[in-house]
Amino acid sequence: MSKCRNISAILFIIGLTISIWAFFAEPNSFRIREQTITIDSWPEACNNKKVAILADLHVGSPYKGVDSLRWLVDEVNASLPDLILLPGDFVIQGVAGGSFVSPEEVAEILEELKAPMGVFAVLGNHDWWLDAKRVEKAFADRGITVLEDRSAKLNSGACKLRLVGLSDFWEGPHDIAQAMDGIDTAESILAFTHNPDIFPELPKQISLTIAGHTHGGQVYLPFIGRPIVPSRYGQRYAIGHIEEGGKNLYVSPGVGTSILPVRFLVPPEVTLLAISSN
Repeated sequence: MSKCRNISAILFIIGLTISIWAFFAEPNSFRIREQTITIDSWPEACNNKKVAILADLHVGSPYKGVDSLRWLVDEVNASLPDLILLPGDFVIQGVAGGSFVSPEEVAEILEELKAPMGVFAVLGNHDWWLDAKRVEKAFADRGITVLEDRSAKLNSGACKLRLVGLSDFWEGPHDIAQAMDGIDTAESILAFTHNPDIFPELPKQISLTIAGHTHGGQVYLPFIGRPIVPSRYGQRYAIGHIEEGGKNLYVSPGVGTSILPVRFLVPPEVTLLAISSN
């Protein structure tokens, strides 16, 4: 009987420790994680350009409020990225313990982001659920370019890229032909979007596609995987660098939380991606 009580006590302590970690310690954490990936089709003149990916901010989700966002912006600027991409889901709806923050207030803070090659955004499904036109206007009013199914030319010395923004796979038109309109076959293309499920439909001309949306599943269980990933492909495009069919995708786990304020072995992060051809 005493042995059973001891085992029960140990299991209770383990369960309590995991719960504290998953519902408080990890979602309350933050890191800028530097990641280097190699892509054969990447232009050599753009080698090691640093791209900061601020995905799924979900401002107002637990531990990720306005003050946290201001601090995050300062940390990102201090990391000196060449380009900053904001792949959507700036607002929240219905996260337990969360509090709605308007897109106007979010954009006012994100306006302070600085990168020599620019700061660009696309909208996520939560932004569409709120009001896509309102969110886009809030960002445009603060000088942040929103690329919804369109592109922009990027130049930094000898490095020349075409940045393509694709609207959300669930809620946006995600018109690939429109986004690629006017792009020469010789141009090097970096694309970004919210939801990675569009990846199989994209042309091989795109050197790299960057996405968010999945939050890396928010929870990773050793030997089991990620129980819930909001994707028709399950864990296939859940997180990190994916090479498939001669194409490359990078999915950031993002910063905020959705539905439940939980993260376990998938810490919140801004990904600082260095891309090289060799």
